[in-house]
Amino acid sequence: MARPRRYRSPYRFFKGELFFPQLFGAALHHLLSFLACKNTCILHRMDKVMRLASQRAVVVFSLSSCCMCHTIKRLFCELGVNPAIHELDEDPNGKDMERALAKMLGCNPPVPAVFIGGRLVGSTDRVMSLHLGSKLVPLLRDAGALWL
Repeated sequence: MARPRRYRSPYRFFKGELFFPQLFGAALHHLLSFLACKNTCILHRMDKVMRLASQRAVVVFSLSSCCMCHTIKRLFCELGVNPAIHELDEDPNGKDMERALAKMLGCNPPVPAVFIGGRLVGSTDRVMSLHLGSKLVPLLRDAGALWL
């Protein structure tokens, strides 16, 4: 009958050398550099979204197949606003921008994402509550999207 193998400490197995802590240190270094790269990519995506959002008075990030996006676009058209519309499913970098918007809004799906005057207003619920509370039109006027 075979003897059960006895557990050996990694320190004794490697004659007391600090092999595993060094390995852990290298793995930690790789993990931290990966996270730094990932955070840099997220910041780059957010920067691109903010750059696009500041180009016009009203900017809507949407998906062409989303009914809520269609509702928001119709609302702005009926108010006489000509928003810049970025269809994320038609943009080659749309998935990256969608991830950045999800991070900014804290919800998924992040569309429609509405920016007025370069500032993030929010999604459908926020825009509709502003409209029903008669606060959307003054906000659009202050941003220069409405003249009347």
